[in-house]
Amino acid sequence: MPQFRKVTDAFQVSPQITPDEAREAAAAGVVLIINNRPDGEVPGQPTNAEIGAAARAAGADYAYLPVVGRPTPEQAKAQAAAVAGAGGPVLAFCRSGTRSITAWALGEAAAGRDRAELARLAAAAGYDLAPLLGV
Repeated sequence: MPQFRKVTDAFQVSPQITPDEAREAAAAGVVLIINNRPDGEVPGQPTNAEIGAAARAAGADYAYLPVVGRPTPEQAKAQAAAVAGAGGPVLAFCRSGTRSITAWALGEAAAGRDRAELARLAAAAGYDLAPLLGV
């Protein structure tokens, strides 16, 4: 699972995954997979239904929280709530992983987590969120 980027012990982010990768994530202990990518964004991408079915068949919960552009405060709050309520490791994905980690970081920041720490965690996973987080 080389494309799965660990952000914290409870949260990983990834570019687009396949149904097989959803099964791999569940087998590796991920308890919730969050899809932040709208269906039909590009031709040929796996559908929400396909990935969700694979995740659930492998024993993971699945949430479809599509984001177009920058996540809204409501989307960030929904992402944070899903991660907090998962009870174990979470994998979130979109086309590149950027919307997923952005929604997570904005939700964490809104809950009072240190923005500089969030920027460091994102940078360690390969995403520069410092300008977005104002640090």
